[in-house]
Amino acid sequence: MPELPEVETVRDGLAGHVLGSTVTDVEVFRPYSVRRHEGGPVDFAARLRGRRLVAVARRGKFLWLELDEPEGAPAEALLGHLGMSGQLLVRSAPSPILDDEATRTHVRVRIGLDDGGAIDFVDQRTFGYLAVADLVPTPDGAPGGLGATVPLVPVPVAHVARDLLDPATDRDAVAAAMRRRRTVVKRALLDQTLVSGVGNIYADEALWRARLHGERPTQKLTRAKARELLDAAAEVMTEALAAGGTSFDALYVNVNGASGYFSRSLAVYGQEGEPCPRCATPVVRTRFMNRSSYSCPTCQPPPTPR
Repeated sequence: MPELPEVETVRDGLAGHVLGSTVTDVEVFRPYSVRRHEGGPVDFAARLRGRRLVAVARRGKFLWLELDEPEGAPAEALLGHLGMSGQLLVRSAPSPILDDEATRTHVRVRIGLDDGGAIDFVDQRTFGYLAVADLVPTPDGAPGGLGATVPLVPVPVAHVARDLLDPATDRDAVAAAMRRRRTVVKRALLDQTLVSGVGNIYADEALWRARLHGERPTQKLTRAKARELLDAAAEVMTEALAAGGTSFDALYVNVNGASGYFSRSLAVYGQEGEPCPRCATPVVRTRFMNRSSYSCPTCQPPPTPR
C-alpha cells in the first residue's frame, strides 16, 4: 500500500502538471471508484465540470485538489485515496477508451482538462476512491495540509491528524500525546488520529533508527526519546521522498508512471535474516497486528516483562 512518501510524490507531480487547469469532462468507467461520493457518478461528474484546479494538498495518505468556488457555493475539493493500488496518471494526450479497454487497463475515472490532457484514476484492486467533498475549517487555523492554500480540510479527512512532513505539525505536542497513550510505540506510530501517514514500512525503519522495539510501552518513553522517534520517522520518509518512494509492487507509480526506489535503502523492513546495517546481527521478523514487523534484536531489544 502506498505510504506518505509515495502519496506525496503523486501530490507533487500533480501540482507540477495540472494546477490552473479547468475540468472539461469526466468519465466514470467504474461507479465503485466514486462510491464515497454521495450523489453517485452523475453528480460527481457534474460537480467537477467547469471547475478550475487551484491547489493540490495532502494530509497523511489523503490527497485533494482544491476547486475554485462558484459565487455562493460552498468550498469543495476533489478528494482521493489511493488505497492499495490506486494511481493518478497525468496524460498529455489520452487515447480514446472503450468500455472493454477501460476494464483491461484498469482506468476507473478519467478527468479531462482544458489543455487536451487528462488525469486518469487507475486502480487494479479497486480499494481506492475519488469523491467531491465539502471543506471545513481546521481547528488550528493552519492550512489543511501540505500544499493547501486555505485553512480548510475535506470533511472525510477532518478526523485525521497532521503528518510529520506538514510544516504546521507540532512534533513536541505529538510526542507528549504519544507518551500519554497506554499502548506500545509501533501501534502509536500507526494511529492516524495521533500522527498520520506513517505505515508499516516507515514505522519499522523509524524504530530501528531510534533503537526502539515496537512493543515498548509509550508511557515509558522519555520526552527526548519520543521526539527522537518522530524525528526518525520524518527523516526516513524525507529520504524516501527524495528517492520517489518505496516500491515493492509495480502497481505503485508516480504521475508519470515511474516507480520508487527507496526499497533498496531499507535497513530492516523486509530484510529477515540479513545483517543489521549497524551491528550485523540478523534481522528478525515477528507478527504484529496481523502484519509483519522487522527489527534488530541487538539494537532494538524487546522490553523486559514485568
